[in-house]
Amino acid sequence: MCELFAMSSRLPTTVNLSLDVFARHGSPPGRNVDGWGLVVYDDGDVRLFKEPTPAGNSEWLRFIECSRLPSPLVLSHIRHATHGAVALRNTQPFIRELGGRIHAFAHNGHLPGIENETKGRRLRFRPVGETDSELAFCLLLARMAPLWASGVPALAARLAVVRRFAARLGESGPANFLYADGDILFAHGDRRVQADGSIAPPGLFRLTRSCAVDRDALPDAGVTIGAWSPPQTLTLVASVPLTADAWTPLAEGEVVAVAAGEMWCADSGETRRRVTAT
Repeated sequence: MCELFAMSSRLPTTVNLSLDVFARHGSPPGRNVDGWGLVVYDDGDVRLFKEPTPAGNSEWLRFIECSRLPSPLVLSHIRHATHGAVALRNTQPFIRELGGRIHAFAHNGHLPGIENETKGRRLRFRPVGETDSELAFCLLLARMAPLWASGVPALAARLAVVRRFAARLGESGPANFLYADGDILFAHGDRRVQADGSIAPPGLFRLTRSCAVDRDALPDAGVTIGAWSPPQTLTLVASVPLTADAWTPLAEGEVVAVAAGEMWCADSGETRRRVTAT
């Protein structure tokens, strides 16, 4: 299956990925990498890098590492092609504009029959490629569009839409995904291929820290995060734990929202006041 990674932080920081190492960290040996992509949010816009080829010899990744692009929000996807040709149009993450914001989406899993969701509908957002993942993104944005028609919607309203959509996807098949709207990172954990070959939860893990992550361990997973000074807070989300820290597995069907590096809890008034949609 594909590998997912995201970072949300209170202060912009640099994230560099050795994607060939990262892919091996979460996948069986010998699996081919059929493409990779990286979204780096930057002052209301994004830098999108992606190639439909293995990352090991990519000059783009060397450029990204040398450029040291600071960002408070990063999404990455490594593709193992199962649906659609190995081509740029099918390489994730996918991005679209909605409400004057760049929205980004990356998914792993299989969604057989999702095309039935489009029957009899005129879609505002249409896929460029053939993947079930991009079609899922277009359907999610169609559900989100009414919320963004008159400005930035409340975070609780956005989270409710994502949760309902995630539950619907889960009926089709494994549906781990990352979705960002330029403000909030949403992560849905479902099921994935485990080490024993079974398809079972967890599909994603998260780690929130307000102090330094174990930097000696991260390079072994193909990830390098720039240095920071307090009071930095960040949350990492990945298909498998990247360090020896106590990563929290997402339960099957769980959706979490992260704003400026902090988890947002719909049931906590204190958190709701601290993390607001702006």
